[in-house]
Amino acid sequence: MRILIVLAAGAGLAGLASAAPAPTFSKDVAPILENHCQECHRPGEAAPMSLLNYQQARPWAKAIKAALLSGKMPPWPADPRYGHFSNDRSLSQQERETIVAWVDAGAPEGNPKDLPAPRKFVDGWNIGVPDQIVEMPEPFDVPASGTIDYQYVILPLNLTHDAWVQAAEVRPGDRAHVHHVIAFIREPGSKWMREMKPGVVFVPEKNEKGERQEFGGDLLAGFAPGLPATVLEPGTGRLLKAGSDLVFQLHYTANGKTGRDKTKVGIVFAKQPPAQRVLTLAASDNKFVIPPGDPNYEVHSEFQVNHDVTLRAMLPHMHLRGKDFEYRLVFPTGETQTVLSVPHYDFSWQLWYDLQKGIDLPKGTKIACTAHYDNSPNNPNNPDATKEVRYGDQSWEEMMIGFFDVVIPADMDPKLIMPERKQQPKRTAAAAEN
Repeated sequence: MRILIVLAAGAGLAGLASAAPAPTFSKDVAPILENHCQECHRPGEAAPMSLLNYQQARPWAKAIKAALLSGKMPPWPADPRYGHFSNDRSLSQQERETIVAWVDAGAPEGNPKDLPAPRKFVDGWNIGVPDQIVEMPEPFDVPASGTIDYQYVILPLNLTHDAWVQAAEVRPGDRAHVHHVIAFIREPGSKWMREMKPGVVFVPEKNEKGERQEFGGDLLAGFAPGLPATVLEPGTGRLLKAGSDLVFQLHYTANGKTGRDKTKVGIVFAKQPPAQRVLTLAASDNKFVIPPGDPNYEVHSEFQVNHDVTLRAMLPHMHLRGKDFEYRLVFPTGETQTVLSVPHYDFSWQLWYDLQKGIDLPKGTKIACTAHYDNSPNNPNNPDATKEVRYGDQSWEEMMIGFFDVVIPADMDPKLIMPERKQQPKRTAAAAEN
């Protein structure tokens, strides 16, 4: 009997000894927030609250747990079965369990001595201190109501020699009204909007078909909900030729209050010319018509490369009726590979998906995209389920654009990539105009 009692007591002590202590903010949670959350959750960034320290995070503990369990945060809607991405924001199962256990234990702070060294941010920038900042010279006054056409402004770079960009970041001056910005690169020989005066915000004229003049160049960077700054891999860069201008495309949305915006872009130049050049292209379709009430309308697009390239990143783009988006590679051999699937597209998060390892695409490979749209009353974001929907700039219209980045030798002519016109109309990211 005494032996049984001793054994039982020993088992109890062993159980107490093996019980793991509750996670603390300082030791367990702070490193997770640093690695996955603080880029957005800090003053001046897109997130509504800051999570830089315990005092800031503690009041939001239950909300953090709820957002984590629902899959709302961190924002990463890609299907894990396809592709491996270097900028994957999702948490591991262990990290998720750590945060949940911390909240369930009452969100203890722990010993501040256990805190990791704080991340160093440059105030106002995610790319570090820019080498050059280009800003609208005059603010744009955003009206409180009404439909606002896309605005444009031409900003000279005043470069006297070719330069290579390592990183770039668009910073809107009025986040409450700016839906998106694209900074296009207009090279010296381009005739695109040459008649317009630099520094003055304008709305470009449309032709008799209601279309703007097509632009066939590259883009520098962009801003949209959730879109991170552009930071390129070492050894790669984006080319800015001497005499180039930037052209901002600005999409403002009225929200009941007036505003003033002076958007700017920061640029970090490569220290030496890279071996490889990055270009943004797009597989898009602008001829679709989504019927009223259709819950699963399907649209396809493709881009066939006319030269060997390396695929580096993808960004699917739709509007409020967007439901899901998929990228497939169709090789000249007929082999097909799914490289990105976003089964629950969210217009509020415009994300680039950067491949951990580039995929070589031989000449003749097609980047094929399939998207579905929910134009039914069951879509809570649907502006009007009774209307047919066509391609258009405004959020209540739709787009179907599969942006993607490719890498080519730095001295290669980008025109070699483009498909022949008899096969497919020329599509570039800039021509698609997000």
